[in-house]
Amino acid sequence: MNFSRPAAFAAVMFATAGLSPLTAQTTSPSGPTGWLTASHSIVRGGAMPMLNWEITYPSIVEDYVEITDYSTVTAKENLKVEIRVLGAGVTASASNSTTFSFVPTEALVSYNGSSYGRVFYGTNLNVNPNTIVYSRTVQKDRPLRFGGRYYYNNAWGPYFNSQSGTRNVRALVNGDTPPTTYSLINAPTLEQFIRPYLDSAGRVKIGPMDVIVFMELTHHDSQASDWGYDLQDMVLLVTFKPLN
Repeated sequence: MNFSRPAAFAAVMFATAGLSPLTAQTTSPSGPTGWLTASHSIVRGGAMPMLNWEITYPSIVEDYVEITDYSTVTAKENLKVEIRVLGAGVTASASNSTTFSFVPTEALVSYNGSSYGRVFYGTNLNVNPNTIVYSRTVQKDRPLRFGGRYYYNNAWGPYFNSQSGTRNVRALVNGDTPPTTYSLINAPTLEQFIRPYLDSAGRVKIGPMDVIVFMELTHHDSQASDWGYDLQDMVLLVTFKPLN
């Protein structure tokens, strides 16, 4: 059963007296948690025991940030942010070859209107998803934006960012479906580094305080029906943490 926040509160208020405290969870819960105690373990008819309770609602990133223009993320209060690279999926093949290899790709970040600065450059072989490539305190109402491009044959490919006016950079949260015109989870182009972050239905599967940023760097959004438009050319995981 799903409760709205007020409904969940009411459900606890009418719970039976004598309920023991809930067991703490080590992972982010999917619903409200809390405890309820009564002043007496046994209550006689007509008596009114004193009830004490506390409800903790799970933090979700939408409570803390707002996503606009597809990939601009703006904090609603001062927060800590950490960015990791999950994968860099741009590949190319030599002439008359069916073998593909990863090519160097660049990830960039802009904070509060600053110039986009590099936070990663390399191939997918250089990616370590445990490495924090960018960390800072972001202040309320100051936007965080993202960009990327690849380097091949001694030249840069197209450059896309949160302000390009296209949908090539997309920021999604847990439960969202990647905006490809086909199911990404079943796509022949699905990269292995993306699989852990999608559920069996192809929805985003990340932490409640995470934002995942998908970038398509080899096709324009006007080619969204093309299999090559798979939003896997640069993928970032952006984690927000309250300061208190």
